[in-house]
Amino acid sequence: MASISTDRKGLRRILFVDGNGERKAIRLGRTPKKKVNEIKRRVEDIVAAKAGNYSLERETAEWLAGIEDRIHQKLEAVGLVPKRVAPDAATVGGFTLDYIERRTDTKSSTRVSMKLARQRLLGYFDAGRDLRSVTPLDADMWAVWLKEQKYADATIARTIKRVRQFFRAALRGDLIPRNPFDDLKIPNTANPTRLFFVTREMADAVLTQCPTNEWKLIFALCRYGGLRCPTELLSLTWSDVDVHRNRILIHSTKLEHHATKCKRFIPLFPELRPLLWLAYEECPDGEKYVIRKTRDTNANLRTRLTKYIQRAGLKPWPRLFQNLRASRETELAGQFPLHVVTEWLGNSNLIAAKHYLSVTDADFDKAVRGGAKSDAQTAQNPAQSRSAQECHEVPLPSEVVSRQGSRHTSALRGIPSVSLGDGPGGTRTHTPCGTGF
Repeated sequence: MASISTDRKGLRRILFVDGNGERKAIRLGRTPKKKVNEIKRRVEDIVAAKAGNYSLERETAEWLAGIEDRIHQKLEAVGLVPKRVAPDAATVGGFTLDYIERRTDTKSSTRVSMKLARQRLLGYFDAGRDLRSVTPLDADMWAVWLKEQKYADATIARTIKRVRQFFRAALRGDLIPRNPFDDLKIPNTANPTRLFFVTREMADAVLTQCPTNEWKLIFALCRYGGLRCPTELLSLTWSDVDVHRNRILIHSTKLEHHATKCKRFIPLFPELRPLLWLAYEECPDGEKYVIRKTRDTNANLRTRLTKYIQRAGLKPWPRLFQNLRASRETELAGQFPLHVVTEWLGNSNLIAAKHYLSVTDADFDKAVRGGAKSDAQTAQNPAQSRSAQECHEVPLPSEVVSRQGSRHTSALRGIPSVSLGDGPGGTRTHTPCGTGF
């Protein structure tokens, strides 16, 4: 066991006894107590592993690979870890670090992914190991080690792909004769047990528990619009809402590297109209974004949605936002050709079949009825059908009413008409109808 000592000047140190019974100290200066406690716990893990002659736990190995040189040198000084080799393009640790730092063209999330893969690689391979000495058998044993650390198959698959990317770059730089990870089998990432269909009844129950219209809109855009959360939600602007053509332009930051796939249109579904209308009425003049209050990409939306699901008397389903999107794709695939649905949702037929589409109770009901549309499906949302029909029956007013100007009243049904700005479809003028937007 290790202990923490703090002197009168606030200087901290960690005291411990090594495997030989010798008492040693790691002097950390004025380091925050929280960080000192973390180092103390890792020191205890390292001492126990050395005494028991067994491998370090996964978290401790990754922590060692990622700590700053100053702390690592203090651990070296007391004999807890071997000396860290200086970054070198010919070593596993040095090359991967250099490669990540040079990839300034990647997004911050991609860099985080690469750093995590590097930590998992260095949890097994020594940072100073020569790149050329890594063999395909070493790669196989590393994959076995990842499974022993109880990583999920999807995590192992992402990690292997990243490490394969590292060594492919080393191969292109003539630093190694072959990529030892090329033939490494990647686990199947499809997990049908985590697919969950969120019915309309469940969605309605959650919507009633959402405290604000913005949260209702966040939920509806995921469940009925099929948007990715949070990236596609936060990039949605009012100029993307084309009420004249009944379409919404979606910007997919995930696919920015595909010039032809980074943008797509989805229909202005009737389920979204009333919520978008209320959001537009609530936002101040000149506001750009549809989602304006919950804009922090680091905000834990999953935790808040879990609370609303539980308040609705439901059990939170796995992959909360992913399954909202999957539910919409499954629902649409029963009504439209798959190539149309995947165009709207921004994925491929293969990805949809592998990760999104599921068999629902309604499919069984339809089969029992001899393949005809069940009464439940036909009457699933009659109000929605009426609303959509009415919206198409109401003509657009000839004049455009600016948000900055006064809101006039249309002679049609006494409902205000608005313009949402200029975008892909030009000036957007629309007369809300019934309960729609």
